[in-house]
Amino acid sequence: QVHLVESGGGLVQAGGSLRLSCAASGIIFSIYDMGWYRQAPGKQRELVATITSAGFTNYADSVKGRFTISREYYKTTMGLQMNSLKPEDTGVYYCNANYRQYDYWGQGTQVTVSS
Repeated sequence: QVHLVESGGGLVQAGGSLRLSCAASGIIFSIYDMGWYRQAPGKQRELVATITSAGFTNYADSVKGRFTISREYYKTTMGLQMNSLKPEDTGVYYCNANYRQYDYWGQGTQVTVSS
């Protein structure tokens, strides 16, 4: 059974930092492309950052230079270091694992940035 469990969300002031983590189990972690997505109230879910099975990264323009995605293969975890947070970064952050037709999501973790 596949489990993606996010942690690290919380309330932070603008300009602050948070680090999210996603613990994956039940999948062959090394072959999956991984990603973080977020959904703000009343908005659609959007891509934040992705990291391929080979370690190549991609970021939404809105977070470039502020967020860093990473993965640790031996721990089967993925991280998202978020610096210089802005109120518009507020939302529920979801972990995603994708390999061909296999696509899994975590339950999400809330990030709230106060101004």
